[in-house]
Amino acid sequence: MARIRTFIAVAIGPAIQERASALQEKLALTAAGVKWVEPGSMHITLLFLGQVAELDLVPICRIVNKGVRGIAPFDMAIGGLGVFPTPRRPKVLWAGVKEGAESMRQIHAHLEAPLLEQGGYRREERGYNPHLTLGRITHDERTSAWGPLLANYANWEGGTTRVEEVLVMSSELRRDGPVYTVMGRARLND
Repeated sequence: MARIRTFIAVAIGPAIQERASALQEKLALTAAGVKWVEPGSMHITLLFLGQVAELDLVPICRIVNKGVRGIAPFDMAIGGLGVFPTPRRPKVLWAGVKEGAESMRQIHAHLEAPLLEQGGYRREERGYNPHLTLGRITHDERTSAWGPLLANYANWEGGTTRVEEVLVMSSELRRDGPVYTVMGRARLND
């Protein structure tokens, strides 16, 4: 039986992609050792499901549709920078969700329990923190430089987009980067 690398996400829209890409170009001048996310691949992950049996995609799409019922569309603003896990040991460079984070957490909470029951998800130990991944830090001897760099961009504004749907996505890993395909859509509604 075929297995598909699957995750649930929210699109960020072209305006935020453009601003995030411009920021990546600026940061690339001073931040060494970062593998940047391609702008067309940028999204906000709600839940990463991993390898899912192809037959489980339909029940997963049903769970997502049911889970977002009653959640109204909302505006999501992206801004500021941070790293996971800490500035001393940075592995992931991200932009924060400044507006709409609570709605993202609500969607995450509505989906997590039924997906756990379905068997298509393993709970992460850390709490859900909605963010836009900009790059993965592969190597940087100058880890002390990340604190000031993050402080310089603490007020960076990435823009706002209207969130009206949640996407069930597949991810095919290729040598030149992942290829994402929309497998299902769940519309937000009141």
